[in-house]
Amino acid sequence: METGTTTWAASITKSVFATYVMQLVERGQFSLDVPVAKQMAQALDRYEPYRETAAELVRDPAWPKVTPRHLLSHTSGLANFAFLEPDKKMRLAFAPGANYRYSGEGINLLQFVIEQKYGRNLDGLIQEALFTPLQMASTGMTYRADFAANIADRYDAQERFIAQTRRSPARAAGSMTSSAEDLARFAIALMDGKLLKPATRTRMFAVQIPIRTKQQFDLEAKPESAEAAQVGLAYGLGWGLLTKTKFGPAFFKEGHGDGAQTYLICFSKQKSCMILMTNSDNGERTFRPLMEKIFGNTVTPWEWEGY
Repeated sequence: METGTTTWAASITKSVFATYVMQLVERGQFSLDVPVAKQMAQALDRYEPYRETAAELVRDPAWPKVTPRHLLSHTSGLANFAFLEPDKKMRLAFAPGANYRYSGEGINLLQFVIEQKYGRNLDGLIQEALFTPLQMASTGMTYRADFAANIADRYDAQERFIAQTRRSPARAAGSMTSSAEDLARFAIALMDGKLLKPATRTRMFAVQIPIRTKQQFDLEAKPESAEAAQVGLAYGLGWGLLTKTKFGPAFFKEGHGDGAQTYLICFSKQKSCMILMTNSDNGERTFRPLMEKIFGNTVTPWEWEGY
C-alpha cells in the first residue's frame, strides 16, 4: 500500500458526488429545491431500475415533496437501501426534511435523476468535471485496466482475502476507487476555491439538519448524545459537519464496505485535512489513534461513528 494505491473509497464517493452536483447548481444547470418527481419525464416506478421497488413510494402523498436537497442531506426519509426494508421496497419513514436518516438509496436516486436529465452515465460526467481536471489518475467511478498495476485487494477482519477491487457499475453512493494522493488533490482544490465559488461552497457546508443521536444509524433521537451536541454535529449537502469544535468548523465523510474502511476530515480555518484509506475490515480500529496522535483531532464523535 502506497499513497498512490487505488483503494475502494466506499461512501466518500457520496461527498465527491455532492461536490459535482453543486457545480451544476452553481452554473444554474440543476435545482436543489425542485422536487425530484418534477425533474423526471415520468413516474419513478415506470423506469426499469425502479419498477419493482418504487410503486409504493410514488403513491405516498409525501413523495412529491422530496427534493435533491433532502437526498443530499439524508433527510428524505428513505432507508439506507431498499433491500434493507422488510419487503425490499422504497418508502419514506418520515416527512421529508423532518429527520436525519442516512440513505445511500437517496444518493443513487439523485444520480439517476441527473443521468436522465443529461442522457449520460455518471462515470463520464464526473470524470470530465473532477477527475480529469484535477489529474486524479488513480480515481474512477468504475474499474479501469490502467488501475491494475497499483490497486488494493480487500481483506476481512481475519486477514483473509475477500476480492479484487473492481467496482462496477458507477454508483454515487459508493463505487469510487481513489488514492490518498488523489483525495488530497480533491480536498485542496475544494478548499482553495478551484471547484466551487466560495458562496457555493458555503451553501454546501451550511447546516441542513442538526444531529443529536448517539449513533449514526440509530433512528431514535432520544436520549440525545452529549458528544454530538458538544461538537455541533450536523449534516450539510453531502457532507457531515462539525460546527463548533475548538479547532473551528470541519467537514468530513467516512466510507465503509467489505474490506474497505476510509475517512476524510478537513478543518476549514487551518485548511488541514487527514485522509485514511484502508483495505481491511480492521481499518476503523486505527482511525482514532491515528487522528488523535498524528493529527491532533480530538473532536470526531467516535461513539456516533461507531468506531
